[in-house]
Amino acid sequence: MTHRDVGVKCGAGGSLPCCYGLVSRLLPGSERSLFDNRRQAGQALAAELTRTSDASAVIALPRGGVPVGFEIARALRIPLDIIGVRKIGAPHQQELAIGAVVEGQPPEVMIDESMCEAIGLSRGDLEPMIDRERLELRRRDDAYRSGHAAIDVTGESVIVVDDGIATGSTMLIVLDALRKRGATHLIVAAPVGSPQAVRMLWNVADEVVVLHAPGWFRSVSQFYEDFEPTTDEEVVQLLKISAEAAR
Repeated sequence: MTHRDVGVKCGAGGSLPCCYGLVSRLLPGSERSLFDNRRQAGQALAAELTRTSDASAVIALPRGGVPVGFEIARALRIPLDIIGVRKIGAPHQQELAIGAVVEGQPPEVMIDESMCEAIGLSRGDLEPMIDRERLELRRRDDAYRSGHAAIDVTGESVIVVDDGIATGSTMLIVLDALRKRGATHLIVAAPVGSPQAVRMLWNVADEVVVLHAPGWFRSVSQFYEDFEPTTDEEVVQLLKISAEAAR
């Protein structure tokens, strides 16, 4: 793999919040060998975070963020939890987020109005998509948590993890939800991301750690050899293992 690593850090007095990102400028064609799978990507991300983070918990976006977050939580020896969020994907291009629904009473909905306008989606088109994701959120909460309460993040520094960041819209609504729950320091972490999404998240998160953000980014899946969907069973198993290790 041919690449050049560039550290990006912004501190007091700059136009961005304090953040750190390790951005790798990969050459086109080199991405195929970047990560074998999500677990291996999580190990690579954990190696970076162990040098910079004093977080008290890892919050993963299910399902794909859970294997990545599991490796980070194990390396840092901190608890792993999830936040129920469902991306609303564009028709015929599900990886392109046009909005998201995040757990809550009631669930919070965020829609990227400019993106919807660009692809010709009306509010009427969106309503059945939103309802479907609300139902899936409820199902996943029952399956994954089995009645256990979410980790209390009040006053805490937490690492918010996904397997990649394409538009950043899903991560935005998650960060907003965690702020409302009282988290005081939010570290966004992902193995890969688009440069545009990373720059946008700098303005919202306290820190951003993304290992690779090449300018020719097209989709998260292109950087993984194995990008098969993470199953419910794997999520439940990894949460159980992490919870037992934290006791």
